[in-house]
Amino acid sequence: MPHLQFEMNFTPPTEAKRRFAQAVVRHFAEVMDTGTDHVAVTLRCFGPDDLLFGRAQASGGRTMFVNADIRLGRTRDQKRRLALATIDEAARSFDLAREAIYVVYTEHDGEHFQLSDRVLPSWSSGEDPLADPPAGAGPAGRR
Repeated sequence: MPHLQFEMNFTPPTEAKRRFAQAVVRHFAEVMDTGTDHVAVTLRCFGPDDLLFGRAQASGGRTMFVNADIRLGRTRDQKRRLALATIDEAARSFDLAREAIYVVYTEHDGEHFQLSDRVLPSWSSGEDPLADPPAGAGPAGRR
């Protein structure tokens, strides 16, 4: 269950945030070769002086930090492609300079991602961790 967290020092309109989150989920599924139902997105909006990044001057001080918690196994190329797709999407969606966006990955074993009905496996190409019923699920759908 990737958790993609976006922190910004401005507050976009609700519909712009919704479109951005949906686009990022699509990018994640395509680049990371997985489904979409397990992708979590958090958008946190702060005041202009609450987040500072030296490279944000190109956007008049407006910036975005991206923290992406993902499962181990993705290639360096996949991570770079996702970072660039996310940076491009944020730049288009919120009129940010690409230089004002900072992406950081944290990688975890699959077992670190827990849902009510299953523990996610480690990542493998072409998989959708929610496509099949959880192995060993009891009557309540829990492991």
